[in-house]
Amino acid sequence: IAAHEDYHAILEVSAVALDRARAIDTQLKAGKKLGRLAGIPYIAKDNFLTAHTHTTASSNILKPFKAPYQSTVIERLEAEGAIMVAKANLDAFAHGSSTENSDFGPTKNPADPTRVPGGSSGGSATAVALGLTCFALGTDTGGSIRQPAAFTGVVGLKPTYGLVSRYGVIAMGSSVDVIGPLANRVNDAALVLDVTSGKDIHDATTIERDPQAYAGGKPQTLKGKKIGLIKEYMGEGTEAAVKASVEDAAQRLAKAGAKVEEVSLPSVDLALACYYVLIPAELSSNLARHDGIRYGHSSKQAQSLAQTYLLSRDEGFGDEAKRRIMIGTYVLSSGYYDAYYKKAQKVRTLLIREFALAFKKYDFLLSPTAPTTAFKLGEKNQDPLSMYMSDVDTVAVNMVGAAGISIPAPVKGLPIGIQLIAPQHGDRALLGAAKALEELLA
Repeated sequence: IAAHEDYHAILEVSAVALDRARAIDTQLKAGKKLGRLAGIPYIAKDNFLTAHTHTTASSNILKPFKAPYQSTVIERLEAEGAIMVAKANLDAFAHGSSTENSDFGPTKNPADPTRVPGGSSGGSATAVALGLTCFALGTDTGGSIRQPAAFTGVVGLKPTYGLVSRYGVIAMGSSVDVIGPLANRVNDAALVLDVTSGKDIHDATTIERDPQAYAGGKPQTLKGKKIGLIKEYMGEGTEAAVKASVEDAAQRLAKAGAKVEEVSLPSVDLALACYYVLIPAELSSNLARHDGIRYGHSSKQAQSLAQTYLLSRDEGFGDEAKRRIMIGTYVLSSGYYDAYYKKAQKVRTLLIREFALAFKKYDFLLSPTAPTTAFKLGEKNQDPLSMYMSDVDTVAVNMVGAAGISIPAPVKGLPIGIQLIAPQHGDRALLGAAKALEELLA
């Protein structure tokens, strides 16, 4: 980590990591039974509540904050002996697609330091790509695990909504937020899912996990599997190199015995607009708790209670957080609720139905993870609409609660991600197919 500080992937190194490692060494020498991840280092995105480190969500409004408890995911990993060695940079409050929205400075792409690593889990993806950790934790609200995985050439898994507890993770859009791993191999991501998934009494949205293990199994046979290549993600706006990589993956899948054919999901063209109505609405509510009173930054210039609210939030939140708070508050206001929020929920229902129909015919769906390769630092951070388009291939998966994974394509230039999608609760099948595709692409 110290040797790669120039990439600015890490915000804070754990002061107790080496002590925990020594304790595990002692237990190992004593012949004690250890957990499945004993001694394995990992890095957590800095929106996970963790002991012994700060939790800032890369925002000045939380800069001095130390959490009073740990997230369920961190607790489950540590119960199996995994050691959190550091906290990773992100777009502040996970609002972004490039990790340039961090209040503490952008992260650089390991493949080309002049380019972004994607976002919002850009620090986590970069840490894995640089070899700073065996795996890293990320959050995926509209593609924030899969898109940076694609930009940096690693594996990024977005499980079914509710499969992994969100307790102790700073909320963005509560109806779509998902916790997942970034790793170098599909089976590594599957092992992390084995440890972290399942019901949690602290999170009412959690669901039962598959009774069989997600990791360790053989790659799923692809013979006879039906795979739909999403037409809308292969058209205008998709770079030629990205399109060629996805077509190459489709050909390899077909040679392995899968039946690959084009499928149209007409409403996915509306998914991004739908997302940027519903998610700002949810996050404007979630960010209301940062008021300068209970924890985090409190303005020293305030002379009254009202000024404490106004100045603390003005000083603490960055431009993107303010933009999304204003959009979200606007679409929930009495005069515009029906015109925007209610209509977007109807579009979301339409998306859910279209994906459900597609999965009646196909076992999996195939697409690019992102329409382009990593763009230059500073290229899009003054153009919010252009930045939002970076997630055009991933947001629909979140809106319908499905499972998705990004696998790196075999390219010599900038990394490209191949996205495989499965229906809700299809995570084990998805991982089996992803292992098979990983071998085909090797």
